[in-house]
Amino acid sequence: MFHGGGMVHHHPGGGGAFDADEVLGKVYDSKVMSRLPRYLAPVRAWISVGAGGMIVRSLATLALPYLVGRGTDHFIRGDLSGLNIVAIIFAAAALAMWGGQFLETRYLSYAGQSIILRLRTEMFDHLHRLSMSFFDRNKVGKLMSRVQNDVQQLQELLTSGIFALLTSLLTLVGIAIIMITMNPRLALMTLTVVPVMGIILFVWQKYARRAFIGVRRAIATVNSQLQEDMAGVRVVQSLSREDENLEQFDEVNRANLNANVTAVRLEALMMPTVNILTGVAFAIVIIAGGFQVLNNAMSAGVLLSFLLYIQRFFEPVLELAMQYTQLQRAMASGARIFEMLDVEPEIKDRPDAIELPPIRGEISFKHVSFGYEPGKDILHDINLTVRPGETVAIAGQTGSGKSSLVSLVARFYEVERGEVAVDGHDVRTVTQASLNRQIAIVPQDPILFSGGIEENIRYGRLEATHEEIVAVARTVGAHNFISRLEKGYATPVGQRGGNLSAGQRQLVCLARAVLADPRILILDEATSNVDTSTERIMQRALRRLTRGRTCLTIAHRLSTVTGADRIIVLEHGRIVEEGSHQELLEKQGLYYRMFQTLSAAETAA
Repeated sequence: MFHGGGMVHHHPGGGGAFDADEVLGKVYDSKVMSRLPRYLAPVRAWISVGAGGMIVRSLATLALPYLVGRGTDHFIRGDLSGLNIVAIIFAAAALAMWGGQFLETRYLSYAGQSIILRLRTEMFDHLHRLSMSFFDRNKVGKLMSRVQNDVQQLQELLTSGIFALLTSLLTLVGIAIIMITMNPRLALMTLTVVPVMGIILFVWQKYARRAFIGVRRAIATVNSQLQEDMAGVRVVQSLSREDENLEQFDEVNRANLNANVTAVRLEALMMPTVNILTGVAFAIVIIAGGFQVLNNAMSAGVLLSFLLYIQRFFEPVLELAMQYTQLQRAMASGARIFEMLDVEPEIKDRPDAIELPPIRGEISFKHVSFGYEPGKDILHDINLTVRPGETVAIAGQTGSGKSSLVSLVARFYEVERGEVAVDGHDVRTVTQASLNRQIAIVPQDPILFSGGIEENIRYGRLEATHEEIVAVARTVGAHNFISRLEKGYATPVGQRGGNLSAGQRQLVCLARAVLADPRILILDEATSNVDTSTERIMQRALRRLTRGRTCLTIAHRLSTVTGADRIIVLEHGRIVEEGSHQELLEKQGLYYRMFQTLSAAETAA
């Protein structure tokens, strides 16, 4: 049979694949940090304003307990004038705290969203410029994780994580200094609980880190299982796999439950611990400070300020412990992002590459050998010339190298030895854009994008008018079914064209390719997955469309091979037969045997 695969291959080699597992990086990664200034520079004004607001808020927050204590002393002494002054200062501090919080939230959020916009745009652009071999080695889900989750983690580090860390440190140091200034002896007695808190947090953080990673991995597994089952729901239902799949999903879902329960237990353990230590500090202040108040060694207002500061002291301690893990996670995300951005396209224009002029469509393979892995050739010493305007069918068993051969024409992959030339120009010496503008590919599995039918046809030639699109649709036989749709050419195609039949999707893809007016048309047997009536429409359209164009088509059906000007038969990456349909039948070689098998299969069908 004339088997064939799609235009994308899944072969390793030529670099490593990415790992999307949730991992923690260093607390400080110099390689990551050295790359960040270029993303911060465009929003440095917003970051400066937000940071200024953070400092104002922090200072105002530190001032409020002190002012409460001073106001209490004025009230006890009956000093209403002093109390009024403190009240005014307190209101000003509260207003400053509100203003600082507003500036911090607003401008750091602006900066964060701008960084996300720039990073994701840069990654999107970079991904579209990478070679096909990169996508062969990396699953789409892992790349999506880079663009979505990792960018979000890095953005949180750049705009809130670092500043939250600095705020917590500033608050801790500020409270300690104020307490020591107010009453050194009581401050030192109170701060004796800090080392105990540090030891507890150190131990807790190690367990919490593993627990939080477990939660993220568990939900990632749930999402992966859900996505896989939803994408294959037709197969699930056709094979009555609902119960078995439910059991599998229940297993991963329970693992997610257990991971979350473990994390919640650790959180539930930590908060009471902090409250107990806060209570101990409160007790020290009340007992020791109470004696000082009774002995007139300290005022009641200072005692109240101490109690308020103690209440606020342990909050940033706990935040620091949580931010430590966030910092590690963000560094790991940054390392993964820059790892991807550092990937160089394996195929790129040479410095002296020229623009390919309008071509006649001649294709030549000169002693071409190619493999996806070094030392493992798929194609061996291919010599072939396709004349301008000729239709050549590529036949062969699965794995014979058919898709590999046509992929080299569009320079999706680089030949290891030999030369692929278009109109005498080695494809490596011309720019990829000028080459691709004159080649169109219709894959076996039709790919449609979000939007309407007209948008999908116009995809490769944005300046095309509606009239031109309708004319092309008529030419390929798509106009009739499009006109019958409720919204005609404006009909949304749904996810990957799900609301159209396989044949309708293929007709739209064919119209898209033809509208680009290519000189070379590559068909990965566009009719192999359509019904008989649609195939007849497409075959008539293809006969008209291939006139004057060079056409390479991977053969799956009899109609393809019998209608070709010439047939090339591949076996184990070598050309073993070549000629017209009748000439190859008369030889009674490999093509003859394959044709007999295919004829029997189509007759039986």
